Amino acid sequence: MPRALLLRRAELLDGRIVDVRIEHGHIAALAPQLHDDAETVIDAAGGLLLPGLHDHHAHIAATAAARNSVRCGPPDVMNARELEAALAVPGQGWLRGVGYHECVTGALIDRHWLDRFAPQRPMRVQHRTGRLWIFNSAGLAALRATGLQPPAGLDSETGRLFDEDGWARRALGGRAPGFAAIGAAYARCGVTGVTDMTPGNGAAAAAHFAREHASGALPQRVVLAGAPDLAILAPGVSLGPVKFHLHEAHLPEFEVFVAAIEAAHSQRRAVAVHCVTAAELVFTLAALRDAGVAPGDRIEHASVTPDAQLQEIATQGIAVVVQPHFVAERGDAYLADIPADDWPDLYRLRSFLAAGVALAGGSDTPFGDLDPWAVMRAAVTRSTAGGQMLGLREALTPEAALNLFLADPAALSGTRIVAMGEAADLCLLAKPWRAVRETLSAKHVCATIIGGRLIDDRVDQPPLQGGCGAYAPA
Repeated sequence: MPRALLLRRAELLDGRIVDVRIEHGHIAALAPQLHDDAETVIDAAGGLLLPGLHDHHAHIAATAAARNSVRCGPPDVMNARELEAALAVPGQGWLRGVGYHECVTGALIDRHWLDRFAPQRPMRVQHRTGRLWIFNSAGLAALRATGLQPPAGLDSETGRLFDEDGWARRALGGRAPGFAAIGAAYARCGVTGVTDMTPGNGAAAAAHFAREHASGALPQRVVLAGAPDLAILAPGVSLGPVKFHLHEAHLPEFEVFVAAIEAAHSQRRAVAVHCVTAAELVFTLAALRDAGVAPGDRIEHASVTPDAQLQEIATQGIAVVVQPHFVAERGDAYLADIPADDWPDLYRLRSFLAAGVALAGGSDTPFGDLDPWAVMRAAVTRSTAGGQMLGLREALTPEAALNLFLADPAALSGTRIVAMGEAADLCLLAKPWRAVRETLSAKHVCATIIGGRLIDDRVDQPPLQGGCGAYAPA
């Protein structure tokens, strides 16, 4: 059990300066001044104390794998010549590339394009949507050598594999990646919880998450969404919604989709539906009208939301999980490729809140930046990488942007607070809110606490100005 911990002179979001005593993984006392009798004492020196941030939409295994992959798209790779240079990696085994987009090369590449640069080494490159893998000829040969029946989504002529990640994992084999680097990266950002939204999560994924959490490699509390038959029996890993990943070109039969939603609800599970086009959103809302909405039902992304669908989301009481940093990371491409009449409907924020929709934020890592503070900044500025404004009327205040990551991970409603009896999952910043709100940067995080245990603390290093001034282990 973690030792008692005392945080002195911490600022809360309501402006109070308090001492906070943590015992047995919970906040045991909170007052203007407490006796200094804990085993470990941290002087926050007026720095802001928050509930730990929660990333409401992530793909942890894919993020871990991506860290051992070659970046093949913006902002790291911007044109065909840079992509050729990025793929010129010596070696014999599989080369894995991620983040590719056709804006790099002007048209979607295929196996023949890859063969020009790596004819001998097996290679696979993932599109940034996560839906497509492109294999070179050596990679296709390696797949055929496994003896597995090729799926319908594999085009041997182009080397493109659509929507068949499960088959690819079976064919490629290998061990599931460790999550220690991801857990550490999250802790540096003050993240104490994460919802993994990978639709194929099943028994094997649940067992791996349980092991990584129990070992401390991924110390964050995990909500695991995924397949309808997913079951969780592990401390620190809880069962999330059934995930449906819709694709406009291949929508399921409407009655089948409605029945799947009803089946999830009958198991007392919410549903989370991937909607990145207006057609996918219209289809989903119609299905939820027929099936009925259950607490915790949510739309993932809501990338394009016309006014009529926004109002229906509000009327039906459906939550939305947004990724406003895609405006920063991909906004210039949106401005170039999407008709101007559709720009006001892209990645809406303020309109959802004005309509009373429960709104939460997710990184969609590895398809977006893992850092929640970068997501918050993008929600406030609505600026593309090229400095253009996209949907400035949808911008949030810094307070509303912060609340995207303070929402309850189950209901996505309300804002978690630092209070007596609450779990001691906390993020301590080195400065007060009045300073933090101006920059919204992870550099201000100086301690992350999960279950009363210091996971990441930098208070024994030279302190940032204005906070975390002293650290005194007994």
